[in-house]
Amino acid sequence: MKTHFIAIGGSAMHNLAIALKDKGYQVTGSDDAIFEPSKSRLERKGILPQEMGWFPEKITPDIDAVILGMHAHQDNPELARAKELGLKIYSYPEFLYEQAKNKTRVVIAGSHGKTTITSMILHVLNFHQKDVDYMVGAQLEGFDCMVKLTQDNDFMVLEGDEYLSSPIDLRSKFLLYQPNIALMSGIAWDHINVFKTFDDYIEQFRKFVASITPGGVLVYNEEDPEVVKVVEGAENYFRKIPYKTPEYEINNGKVYLKTEMGDVPLSVFGAHNLLNMEGARHICQQLGIMDEDFYEAIMSFKGASKRLEKVEREDKGILYKDFAHAPSKVKAAVKAFREQFKSDKKHGFLELHTYSSLNPAFLEQYDHAMDGLEEAIVFYSEDALKIKRMEPISPEFIKEKFRNQSLRVFTNAEDLHAYWNTLDKTNGVFLMMSSGNFGGLDLTK
Repeated sequence: MKTHFIAIGGSAMHNLAIALKDKGYQVTGSDDAIFEPSKSRLERKGILPQEMGWFPEKITPDIDAVILGMHAHQDNPELARAKELGLKIYSYPEFLYEQAKNKTRVVIAGSHGKTTITSMILHVLNFHQKDVDYMVGAQLEGFDCMVKLTQDNDFMVLEGDEYLSSPIDLRSKFLLYQPNIALMSGIAWDHINVFKTFDDYIEQFRKFVASITPGGVLVYNEEDPEVVKVVEGAENYFRKIPYKTPEYEINNGKVYLKTEMGDVPLSVFGAHNLLNMEGARHICQQLGIMDEDFYEAIMSFKGASKRLEKVEREDKGILYKDFAHAPSKVKAAVKAFREQFKSDKKHGFLELHTYSSLNPAFLEQYDHAMDGLEEAIVFYSEDALKIKRMEPISPEFIKEKFRNQSLRVFTNAEDLHAYWNTLDKTNGVFLMMSSGNFGGLDLTK
């Protein structure tokens, strides 16, 4: 099968391209910019475009499938050529469904926790050498590529994202998977540049539940009232399995899960991670993993990339980075940090740089998000606001919306970096929350 990727360099797209190459497909692609690690990984597989840009001449009648990434625009010249030739154009999730339509599809959805839960499931399955196909949005220890597609595996585990499928397919990605087994971890308004109201956002999850195949299974977080409303309002037939935060304790900085089989020591911390773990356990039960085997495997789970991930520093300072940027994720990460490091001075840094997080109307959602930290710092770039053609935001406005007048606010990277360099990184613990990089800040030094 001959496939061509428009915007091959994305974190998800390049993994799919590699998976298809490994499956024996003929793979080509284009992009106007490709960064590491995508660039090196595509190059090793021999599918890195020779030059950057869009080339309609690459789109030929013998291509079986064109896969369109979100990074491309509706007026992309390669897309126009594909339409002209009448080629089959797939979004990323649409193509994944084509690969998995004859398998049992397990889809992990939710505003927060879905990457971690998917990673936990894959870690347990890999530990017990149970082979499945999968797609997950973060790098996981022990896995070379975060997409796997085979002819023979019976199951496919998919991280289900509610964001749009492609520039020409405005459905939420997870609506294309039609799960046999599903999980919903939580609902907290996100992507407000696309979903203008909270009800519009929730509607995507209503549709997701409605897409579960007849007689399927939904594992859901019963501690989230919005999730419970969606589940109780569903009209289709499926089996419902609720879960909640399990009992645990912290002894000498180590988290222990309380189970019928005794205390299970863990390598991760935070109540939200324990809640995620309970959801993962119920999904693994559906895949034939007994609780005893689940606990044996989960002890060695160290977390998904950038999810409360410890950074090894030259000075041995204690620093964790987290992908948290949406309000619910920030609050969960800060709560976990406060609980884990009760006696230490806690420094929390948050970068606001997505459209949602810089929207004045949405900033209300961050109220008290940084409370309980001895030092709380928020960084956003005034230049980024200009580039995004958004209205200026004052530091005073940020403090007001966070309900925290002791916040220290930086609006340019140079000042932030200068302040960072004055801090003794061995005095206290540091939590760095961003889906960006704080203007190029080196967290290892």
